[in-house]
Amino acid sequence: MGESCFEIDADIARASTPPARVYTDADMYQAARERIFARSWQLVGHADDVRVPGQVHPFTMLEGCLDERLLLVRDRADKLHCLSNVCTHRGMIVCEQAGVESGLRCRYHGRQFALDGSFKSMPEFEATQNFPTEADNLPHLQLQQWGPFLFVSLGPAVTFDEWIGPVRQRMEWMPLDGLRYDASRSRDYLVAANWALYCENFLEGFHLPFVHAGLSESLDYGEYRTELFCYSNVQVGIGRGGDAVFDLPESSPEHGEAVAGYYFWLFPNLMLNFYPWGLSINVVKPLGVDRTRVSFLAYVFDESKLDQGAGAELDRVEREDEAVVELVQSGVRSRLYDRGRYSPTREQGTHHFHRLLAEFLRP
Repeated sequence: MGESCFEIDADIARASTPPARVYTDADMYQAARERIFARSWQLVGHADDVRVPGQVHPFTMLEGCLDERLLLVRDRADKLHCLSNVCTHRGMIVCEQAGVESGLRCRYHGRQFALDGSFKSMPEFEATQNFPTEADNLPHLQLQQWGPFLFVSLGPAVTFDEWIGPVRQRMEWMPLDGLRYDASRSRDYLVAANWALYCENFLEGFHLPFVHAGLSESLDYGEYRTELFCYSNVQVGIGRGGDAVFDLPESSPEHGEAVAGYYFWLFPNLMLNFYPWGLSINVVKPLGVDRTRVSFLAYVFDESKLDQGAGAELDRVEREDEAVVELVQSGVRSRLYDRGRYSPTREQGTHHFHRLLAEFLRP
């Protein structure tokens, strides 16, 4: 068995958590980059980024981890594309800033492409044999849209529908197109811990009464529950009463319950937190074996319910989580710790995540 391999028993009552090296070893981190993140779906933008025909939007996919230079484009036929932003001649970045263009031109040697990425022309190449070929076009990536949100994968291990399906089905009543981005409630956090430690902390409500005193006043710990899907799960938080709960339609499985929040996690690094006021998205971005950037993106559709219940004081909750996770990062470096055990009643989501980690890290 390779150094990146480990096993997690399918029976949570018998299983042990991953070995400490998962969070501390540089080779394990490199394996995760290629075997997990390079095969994952990533949230890369919003439909407004490329709203009109001819609009281009360059970006770096998972900067600090994958560092893939890509380009969102809406061509003149109003079709969306995600292209490699690396010129097929000598590797120059093709598009350096957002805007509206009639075509794409590399400013290094003048190679030109159509907005769909197809090669158009290149000066001084008249004598080049067997040119152009398919390899001279800008490569396309798989691009999918859910509501206004755009997702891309370099080479997905699972289909987009299989990945997003549980969220789409459960939250079909949510008016996604009515969400408004709120920059004042959005920010990045730098966490001195491995990305997986941050995810597994999110995936259990076990720590709520111990770490989040304020949040625990809004949620009924006894009714807090987790549901597992193939590549995702959801934690359903039941409120203790008051107005800060959803008015759920009859089509919802929780109709009649006082749901204060739906906390979805999608493998490997996306959290979709639905509150009565809107949607808080957390994107967990690995920067190194013990460094992580977490981007909080807030989208509001009912301002009257902001700062109430489980969806209030998210900055405080985040800082409380950071403090704990950073201490865990220090603890897993101990020579005296390797593997722990699970609570079968409270850590189902974390166990599920660890099983996926083991599966994807296996060569």
